[in-house]
Amino acid sequence: MTNISSGSILDGAVQGADAVRAVIGGARQLYDRQDFNFVGPWGDNSFIEDYTAEVRGTPIGAVHLIEFNADGEAQHIIVNYRPLSALTFFSRLLHEKFAGTPYAEHYLAVEEA
Repeated sequence: MTNISSGSILDGAVQGADAVRAVIGGARQLYDRQDFNFVGPWGDNSFIEDYTAEVRGTPIGAVHLIEFNADGEAQHIIVNYRPLSALTFFSRLLHEKFAGTPYAEHYLAVEEA
């Protein structure tokens, strides 16, 4: 089973290939642009992406580490974003995007004025 967890953007973990695709795909749909700094193998059974994206004019950095099982399938994905101000902004946008789905609970709710 594939799962995704992150100390920076998710509260908890998302499990299952469909859920992981939904969360990653939903996040990437919000990118205005994405510029890769490094993409490639990391150790014996991992792959890493280091990139900068822009979400509604806000730059955000990201590192994704994908670990593979013995069959070469993604087993575990760790996603970390930076800086904190961009991370919280992005998390609130994702909460809005996933409203009405089980994924919304993993992101920050929009603050009331």
